Amino acid sequence: MNSNIISIKDMDLIGKKVFIRCDFNVPQDEFSNITDDRRIRSAIPTIRYCLDNDCSLILASHLGRPKELNSKYSLAPIAKRLARLMNKEVILAKDVIGEDAKNKALNLKTKEILMLENLRFEKGETKNDKLLAKELASMADAYINDAFGVCHRAHSSVEAITSFFDEEHKGAGFLLLKEIKFINNLLKHPARPFVAIVGGSKVSGKLQALTNLLPKVDKLVIGGGMAFTFLKALDFDIGNSLLEEDLIEEAKSILKRGKELGVKIYLPVDVAVARSCSSEAMMSYVPTQEIPSGFMGLDIGPASGKLFREALNDAQTIWWNGPMGVFEIEKFAKGSLKMAHFIGDSHATTIIGGGDTADVVTRAGEADDMTFVSTGGGASLELIEGKELPGVKPLRVLDK
Repeated sequence: MNSNIISIKDMDLIGKKVFIRCDFNVPQDEFSNITDDRRIRSAIPTIRYCLDNDCSLILASHLGRPKELNSKYSLAPIAKRLARLMNKEVILAKDVIGEDAKNKALNLKTKEILMLENLRFEKGETKNDKLLAKELASMADAYINDAFGVCHRAHSSVEAITSFFDEEHKGAGFLLLKEIKFINNLLKHPARPFVAIVGGSKVSGKLQALTNLLPKVDKLVIGGGMAFTFLKALDFDIGNSLLEEDLIEEAKSILKRGKELGVKIYLPVDVAVARSCSSEAMMSYVPTQEIPSGFMGLDIGPASGKLFREALNDAQTIWWNGPMGVFEIEKFAKGSLKMAHFIGDSHATTIIGGGDTADVVTRAGEADDMTFVSTGGGASLELIEGKELPGVKPLRVLDK
């Protein structure tokens, strides 16, 4: 599947002006300090390759979900961090397709790097607007998508823009190719036993992935808020825990299908409960059979941690997507952090789906011990669901 994607290496880039769609949507604290720059670092191999080919570069990314022009969402801190990581000046445009960006793009010299302002300052970006795409495309001779994290979205700088470049002048960067290759290998040739750990709050977002993974995995560990819909499907009393009533039947059929396929499915045996989801709430651990009414489960308990660790003992491949609890609140983060340590200590090939799971792994200090940490949560989930990503489809070589 990877072989027919046009790679940056197949393109003649020498001396060209190249537009690279990056994913610099990085977490920041309240002072606009970048708290995790992994996504910026991940783009560097593609940027360096282009510079080595005497290109001039126009980098574009979104940051957050700004409703209007707002300095809080400016890419200035990102341009600064990239300049420091590369030890090279990064020129920042004041706008996206305005006069400043156009002039700076026009006067860009060989080996210079220009970063456009936040793409989402343009309303048309999320609407896949053709006119915006045309304006962006007009600045460059070639287009490279290296933003795996947004490939599942049909946006102007991801999908519409590709129609303004022919096959010789558009392709995928190293990060994008690496992400797709990892997930394809995971699904086609995993070393066994293959254990999938799925968490997060909702079953609905992961339903298709669960269905697609079941025939491929040996064990499935379910944690996070979504576990309660499964526990309810087993007639447990879950108190005020998160429940997707309309998915109880789906949960039952997943458990049944697992049995038929001989896949061992693990659910929490104890949980951290509190009356409300806040850091002030009193917390206690109870077996899942004994969740008191009026209480909600907000993390897995220590016995579940032990059980899940046992399940991982003989694993050769581990894929993890979704935290085990409300990890943003410290007292409900223990289950997720423990999971990160178990996976980091394992000798298996470990693949972390992006988003929250990547944040947990970074917070636990385990990111360097993982085989691969994806930069895109939603996009990696959709690949596992077997979907064609709108940002990748136009980069495939059409069969002549």
